[in-house]
Amino acid sequence: MSNSDQQANRPTGQQDLRTSGPQDLSGVLVVDKPEGPTSHDVVTLTRRVLGVSRIGHTGTLDPMATGVLPLVIGRATRLAQFLTASDKRYEATIAFGRTTDTYDATGRAMTTCDRRPARAELDTALERFRGQFEQTPPAFSAKNIEGERSYELARKSVRRGGSPPARPKAVTVVVHELEIASFESDIAALTMTVSAGFYVRSLAHDLGEALGCGAVLVALRRTRSGEFGLDPAVPLAEMLQSKREDVATHIVPMSAMLGDLPAVTLRGASTVERLKNGVELRPSDFVTPLAELIAPPEAAAPEALQKIIVRLMGPDGGLVGLARPSKTPGFLHGWVVLG
Repeated sequence: MSNSDQQANRPTGQQDLRTSGPQDLSGVLVVDKPEGPTSHDVVTLTRRVLGVSRIGHTGTLDPMATGVLPLVIGRATRLAQFLTASDKRYEATIAFGRTTDTYDATGRAMTTCDRRPARAELDTALERFRGQFEQTPPAFSAKNIEGERSYELARKSVRRGGSPPARPKAVTVVVHELEIASFESDIAALTMTVSAGFYVRSLAHDLGEALGCGAVLVALRRTRSGEFGLDPAVPLAEMLQSKREDVATHIVPMSAMLGDLPAVTLRGASTVERLKNGVELRPSDFVTPLAELIAPPEAAAPEALQKIIVRLMGPDGGLVGLARPSKTPGFLHGWVVLG
């Protein structure tokens, strides 16, 4: 493939770092994580490949899990909270007839059961796990319990020969979609779209309890995390065998992030400086008006205004920050300013 062909096939907004000299590597690199390494391991390996220390992930994947792991790089780490809070899509394989202390196939065996559910029973049981409900995370999770990680407390208990401690407090989750992809004997393959904070391992365990036979998660693949799917994902093994400049071409630039939020372009460098100095932005600071897309209905509660987030684009098209509507109609005040 010629150099021009490669440039033509590169996703919009990505720059060719091999020919344009040193570049700001800030943005998102979507890695297709294999089974085995932790999310932290992937971050560490990516730091070595790119030579960048400021890298973080946007939602832990268990070592057993595979799939989409978006990494925020450089200045994009300031936006990690928005990516972490996004919905996720999974493909999960659940085995019935046993339980473990971790709720997945890697844990210590706890119980077994000869009974297996019928397809109709599974269909009925899944109904209670759709929509909004309270879900209790597994004991082996990163949830904080009185200043200590739940999995650390669980491991200590197991080392002493005891049972895992009580599961962390329940949290509100939302399951937008939960369907059976296939069902055969003691194995069910499910697809789901869920809110942030949802534990598929807990779903497997709780589903097994509801069916009275026990269940464990035996495979999990994340196919989407917020706006990022598998299409732009780079397999970890491929990344580790690639040169830094080649990996860098896969970084989604900050200007393409959070594309579902409304955006306004600031008028001139002086406006960007005013933003950095904490000055509220007035209508004349924008190339185009804010329009109705950020204005809630007049009857909306005042707190509805505070839920609106606006992307602030610089004169060069780069993302310079995020803002919220001011109390003064048509004005914005900077919320996250990217240096």
